[in-house]
Amino acid sequence: MKYAAPKIEKNIQPINENIRVSRLQVISHDGNNLGIISRDEALRFAHQAELDLVIIADQGPLGVPLAKIMDFGKATYAKKKKQAEAKKHQKTIQVKEIKLRPKIGEHDLQTKMNQAIQFLKEGKHLKITLQFRGREAISSTERGNEMFAKIEAMFEQAELANVMHEKESKASQLWSRIYYLKPSK
Repeated sequence: MKYAAPKIEKNIQPINENIRVSRLQVISHDGNNLGIISRDEALRFAHQAELDLVIIADQGPLGVPLAKIMDFGKATYAKKKKQAEAKKHQKTIQVKEIKLRPKIGEHDLQTKMNQAIQFLKEGKHLKITLQFRGREAISSTERGNEMFAKIEAMFEQAELANVMHEKESKASQLWSRIYYLKPSK
């Protein structure tokens, strides 16, 4: 029967007996600076307070490692909670993509642009990609400029005057732009 190896975290802070330095600057659990003392004496202070000795900085202001006497489990729990709360408030930008060909029919273009306008009104970013195949790639610059001018005119007709494009990438076969609505303040 095989057993799984224990998980080893790489960014783990040295605590208690895992601290390998002989002298360190210690801050007590109530915030008082105990000065530079030996590791054994610092461990004794931590055990008396029934807390952990944790290295906070490898190089403190006095040139030796900085350690603090604290409840390590409580501190890591609070740190994880704070990170989860920050992650919860992050805003993700969703990018929708619409692919077009230069020889697209007028009705098909109108249908795709109605979809594009709906995406922009929902606050999503929109990537419009023009695909050129075969001989279409020869006249891609003129046809591409015409198509993007037509697309921007359709945005203006839909009363989306504050549409901006942030990024453009151009290759021989593909030409794409990312559009978004500029927030009105």
